[in-house]
Amino acid sequence: MMDNEVLKALHERRSVRKYKPEQITDEELLTVLEAGTYAPTGMGYQDPWIVAVQNPEIIAQLVRMNAEVMGVTSNPYYDAPTIVLVFGSHPDKWRNAVQDGSLVLGNMMLAAHSIGLGSCWINREREMFDTPEGKELMKRLGVSTDLVGIGALSLGYPSAPARPAKPRKENYYRIVK
Repeated sequence: MMDNEVLKALHERRSVRKYKPEQITDEELLTVLEAGTYAPTGMGYQDPWIVAVQNPEIIAQLVRMNAEVMGVTSNPYYDAPTIVLVFGSHPDKWRNAVQDGSLVLGNMMLAAHSIGLGSCWINREREMFDTPEGKELMKRLGVSTDLVGIGALSLGYPSAPARPAKPRKENYYRIVK
């Protein structure tokens, strides 16, 4: 492997599912959010909307809503002190919405890792924000109810070291010349 910090981060980043309770700094949060804004988007459209939530009341609501979709009582955001939501246009209106939002989430995960934060991609935001409660929450968060939930990140300081990467499957990629 080439000696390169970006490639090193790609190899080392792991999903974090246990966080320290302390909140991340504003500088750390802004660093992660800005990295999301530099993700490539179809035709440079910059369709995704990013909302960072640190309000305990709203976090509790997000936890409950996500757990209900999952059918569990545990915390799907793993007790992270910050939840970052990504929204995008309805795919019927912008065909690249899910892809663009996914790239934003990926950039933010790598940025978080690079500055010592942990993150984990969380699903079910589409289902959460398709509900009447979700639409009301979107209004409170200041985003259009015409958007759809793409995904979220749990974000915070890891409370344990990351596990090593699983071995990559054989024949993961092919080269055709």
